[in-house]
Amino acid sequence: MEHHEKKFRNKLSKRIISTPTPAAKSTFFYIQEAGCTMKEDAYAVNRRELDLFLIGAVVSGRGELTVDGENLTLVKGDCFFIDCRRPHSYKSSDSEPWELMWIHFNGSTSQQYYDFFASNSKNIFRPPFFDKVVSDISKIIELHEKNEQNAELFTSKYIVDLLTISLTVNNSEQQYDSALKQKLAAVNSYIEDHFTEDISLEKLSSEFYISKYYLTREYKHIYGKTIFQHIITARINYGKKLLRFSDKSVEEIAHLCGFNDQSYFARQFKKSENLTCFSYRKMWRD
Repeated sequence: MEHHEKKFRNKLSKRIISTPTPAAKSTFFYIQEAGCTMKEDAYAVNRRELDLFLIGAVVSGRGELTVDGENLTLVKGDCFFIDCRRPHSYKSSDSEPWELMWIHFNGSTSQQYYDFFASNSKNIFRPPFFDKVVSDISKIIELHEKNEQNAELFTSKYIVDLLTISLTVNNSEQQYDSALKQKLAAVNSYIEDHFTEDISLEKLSSEFYISKYYLTREYKHIYGKTIFQHIITARINYGKKLLRFSDKSVEEIAHLCGFNDQSYFARQFKKSENLTCFSYRKMWRD
């Protein structure tokens, strides 16, 4: 086995090394390693002839994967699945360093899963439920960090979930559309719950593991308005309630609605209602 790894660690990065029991090796899927590499780290790996399989997920940033001499670009939301006996390497971008989560695993029918996956994909897959991949890897790490009872059994279950995602991600465009709509609905609900806070595209992109450019385009396509328009509308609606049913000043209301500037709130309110805040309050109270 050849193994070269260069990494500058910091306290945020994690690596769990596990020695499976004979029962796990004979019955379950099991991990040898799992971890997360934070974007503050420099990271590059070259390996071959390692009798394991690897699933990785790019949480942020970008990087490059090379398998059998073929170079593949990885960006936020991408996952990869490789047979580590084949020559491979992966590295973080210098300009946009990645945060990477990963598991090295084997056991049960790993080879059969990989062969089926490789017959339909080129090592990279992009699941619509990327947060599920991140969650499963996080749970595997947590199980072994805490040395939980039945850790090997539950680890096997989460690996099966990850393998299932890798094999079904390209099943149908309809499945993808449905998943996308569910994710956008979640974004929509998040805005309804947090519109008084400082919400940016960057924050939503990070929260829901979706490119901000893709989010902007698809949100407008589904809802017929921009995210910015939705936030402003939600704030104006809340402002109307406060103008009608409270005695708070316009300045107080502006801040309660999420506007840092009273005059900006007033302009947006006039644009929406064709009335000033004072005229609106007077109309509903007289």
